[in-house]
Parts: sequence; C-alpha cells; structure tokens
Amino acid sequence: MGETISIAVPRKGRPLESVFDRLARRLDVTDVADDVISTLRHEKAVTKGTVEASSGDVYHRLATYSTVDDPQAPEYTLVRDNRAGMPRRIVFDSVTIPIDGHGVDGVPAGTSVRLVGREEPFRALRTHDFALGFDSADLVLEEVVELRPDPLDRIADINARIDPSDTDVRVVTGLGDTVYHTLMATPDVAPSTPSSVPASQSATAVDRSFLGDYEGPLCIAPRYERLVQAVLGTETLDGIDFRYPSEELEEEAAIADAGVGVYLTVTGSTAREYGLVLGEQLFPSETVLMENTAEVSATVAAVRSLLATPETETELVVGSAE
Repeated sequence: MGETISIAVPRKGRPLESVFDRLARRLDVTDVADDVISTLRHEKAVTKGTVEASSGDVYHRLATYSTVDDPQAPEYTLVRDNRAGMPRRIVFDSVTIPIDGHGVDGVPAGTSVRLVGREEPFRALRTHDFALGFDSADLVLEEVVELRPDPLDRIADINARIDPSDTDVRVVTGLGDTVYHTLMATPDVAPSTPSSVPASQSATAVDRSFLGDYEGPLCIAPRYERLVQAVLGTETLDGIDFRYPSEELEEEAAIADAGVGVYLTVTGSTAREYGLVLGEQLFPSETVLMENTAEVSATVAAVRSLLATPETETELVVGSAE
C-alpha cells in the first residue's frame, strides 16, 4: 500500500483553478480538473445570482456533485458566503490522485496525493498540519515577511525575508497565474509628463520614486496594509497616510477620491473608468507552492519536485527548496 501525501489547497477561486491547471498537465487528470473548475464556477454564479441553479437546492446539488465512496472523485462541502443573506456556497473539499508512472525518482509505488480544501492553506502549513500546500503569495507577505526600509518587488525574494524562528514555511515555486498590485493616481495628482511622451507611456511616472516624494493619502484595502508596507518599504511610506475604502464605494472609486492608491488589477479597465492613471506594477500576486521544511520526508520531497516542475513563465526564479 503506497503513501498518500496530503496537500492543502484553497477551497475556491483563481488560486484553486491554477492548482488544478498545474495538476492537469503534470498528473494527466484533465477530466478531474475540468470537473472541479466548471462546478465551482457554476456554483459561484448561482451564489451571485447571475444564473439559476441547475437542479434542486444547495444540499441536493452537493449530494449530486460529491462521490463519497470513490476517493478519486471530487468531494465538495458548504461554507457561508459573505454576500447579502450569507447564502451557503458549495466549495471544494478533497480528491485523491494517484501519481505512479510520472517518472520522478523517490516516489514509491502506489503513492497518491490528496488535495484537501482549506480556508487558509498557508496557515495550515504554519501549524504543521501539512507538509505541502498552495496559496496566494499575498498571504505570506501579510503574515510573516519582515518589514524593511527597502522595497520587495519579487516573489523570489520572499524567503530571504522570513524569520526562521517565526515559521518553517518556505515558498518553493510559483504557478505563473500572475496579476499585479498596481499603483494608481488621478491625473491631477500624478506627475505631469511632457507632451512628447506617448499617452501609452505616461503612466510610468506614477511609480515608486513618485511615492518617495509624495505626501498624503494612499488608499488601500485594509487587509493589504502589511503587504503594501513590505512591497513599498517603510522608507517610501514616510509622510503617507493609509486610507481605506468605505463599504459604499468600489475600491477604484475610493482611490479616485483619495488621489493615489494601490489595487489588485488584471486589466485596469475599471480604474480607467474612474479616470485613474495606471502606474507601476508593484508586486505580482501569484499562487505559490509552499512547504513546511520541518515536515518534508523523502516522499514529500519527491512529490514536491513533481509539482514544482516549471511549465509556464513565472515571476518566481528561485530553485527547488532542498
């Protein structure tokens, strides 16, 4: 009987989809990945009210989706959603995937990985519940990265800023699903650019050096305060006063009111609707594979090597953690 290595993963959202995209390619489980991703996208739309439920109430759908007598079929569970009325939402629970035959030294015959959904996979690794896990790099910055005067601009530099006495968790590699925390400003606050500079390049003036001279409000989501401090560096933040969006305003609208802000954006199209100038991409928000170094056995190391094999361009350039 082979060993089953449990891996903590998010229960929903882009990071979980990125994990299944990686596993679909590395472990040849495209059908399982497509099943989980399509199911959760549908249930998100049901929770948001943009589509009608396919059949029955949430409990009926949960029983339909889950196959509890087959560990290699996905299981789902329910959580309270934070939308009005706090509806119950179907999210990922677990699935077991055999990994024999993938040509990785050190993986014993019969070895499987069991993906286990967690609200906060990073914290589950910190408490030694798992040896391996996937989560957003943002959470590492929000919890354990040291704040220093100089900025942090690459995921590859995260491990050097983790105090070994604080946690045994380290980042192994990124999955390449990169979106950015982006600096934004209104035109009246942003530095003016010469008329000879093309409009497509005008946003480059809204960068870290601009913030170094800027004094005034900087609008951010409260949950990102420590992340922004780490990314910008404490020296840059002298003279800057954090402001937080009210519940009545979208974050881009609140940034427009404040004049300057940082927002996690894919295209910036909504920001432009509020008249904001898009500036420097400050830090990549990427799903990362992590390990708890105190829990790494020979089999775990072999599984980590299999999952960390790069297949896409990633912001992370550190090597395999040994």
